[in-house]
Amino acid sequence: MSISLTEKAAERAQKYLKTRGKGIGLKLGVKTTGCSGMAYTLEFVDDISPEDKVYESHGIKILVDPKSLIYIDGTELDFIKEGLNEGFQFNNPKVKDSCGCGESFTVWHKIILKYLTFLCSLISTLIGSRNLIE
Repeated sequence: MSISLTEKAAERAQKYLKTRGKGIGLKLGVKTTGCSGMAYTLEFVDDISPEDKVYESHGIKILVDPKSLIYIDGTELDFIKEGLNEGFQFNNPKVKDSCGCGESFTVWHKIILKYLTFLCSLISTLIGSRNLIE
């Protein structure tokens, strides 16, 4: 399992940390939102929580909570400039699909989980119906 930064992303993170005047690194995660189901979170952090998984890339500490790790394991964080826009970009090999605006994404694990939840619900309904008939 790993999370990494490109040199550009590490340089930008270091610049932001220096401007902030404090901080130990970046915390990456995911939250449930958007039209595709999940969105990335990124914040500068001052402390490490006991449950956080800690990585280091190009001298920058990267913290990830265990619940997010399953969705972003293997991700490389880059920093890109396109015209007047610039920002961090998540290059996640687990992404199956993303929405048109690029704000949210779906991973195979999430699709499989939804399918299994549906199947369990269906089986439960069928078993419940059978018990009512007998």
